[in-house]
Amino acid sequence: MYGKGLRGLSVATIITLVGAFALVFFYAPNDRDQGFIQKIFYLHVPMAIVALGGFVAGGLLAIQHLRTRDPKWDLRSYVAIHISIILAVGVLVTGSIWAKGSWGHWWLWDEPTLVSFLIVFLLYATYTPMRFAIEDRERQARYASVFAITAGAFVPLNFAAVRMAEAYTHPRVLSTTGGAMPGDMRLTFMVAIVGMILLFITLYRFELATKHARGRLRSLRRQLTGDDAPVPRRTAAPTI
Repeated sequence: MYGKGLRGLSVATIITLVGAFALVFFYAPNDRDQGFIQKIFYLHVPMAIVALGGFVAGGLLAIQHLRTRDPKWDLRSYVAIHISIILAVGVLVTGSIWAKGSWGHWWLWDEPTLVSFLIVFLLYATYTPMRFAIEDRERQARYASVFAITAGAFVPLNFAAVRMAEAYTHPRVLSTTGGAMPGDMRLTFMVAIVGMILLFITLYRFELATKHARGRLRSLRRQLTGDDAPVPRRTAAPTI
């Protein structure tokens, strides 16, 4: 079920990402103030947007799990958060590289955008250890869903707080009058966002398909060994 159409999706993702990087290096101009280092913006910002969106999506899927008690929603929430954590690591790495190129320092603690994203990352870094520290799978899924909902609600609040703050130290991506993004930069940025969204969806579908296949394999193995007692659906939970 989860693997249906995955090959076509993977091809579309590769084509879009290759096209995005081609636009970054051969079409979009260098920034007037920052020069070539600004091009990391086309990777850093789309990755951050998709990671934060994945955290919020994990919370929404967790709401559905608490409503229905269906373990498939817990699995989907777990996978969405898991992939978002990986992307968040990439955001922090690329952000540090950008900061080094723009400010001469790998990190600045008085920069709200960097620090706020770090706080979100550290919050979600506790999700997996907390989840698998609970042995009872039904309770594990329930507690993980509560965590995902609470943390997912924090993400937009944190973003709004940063936007309301007077953050003048973050690198300015655009140097044109009024801050409007030029057409060639806008096109490159939009293609990069689409590519990152497709990458998230592809990884999401791939991990769901892998876990589903692994569960089917365990079920067949139990049947072959004679231990074919049914496992209650409500106690099922994703495994790593």
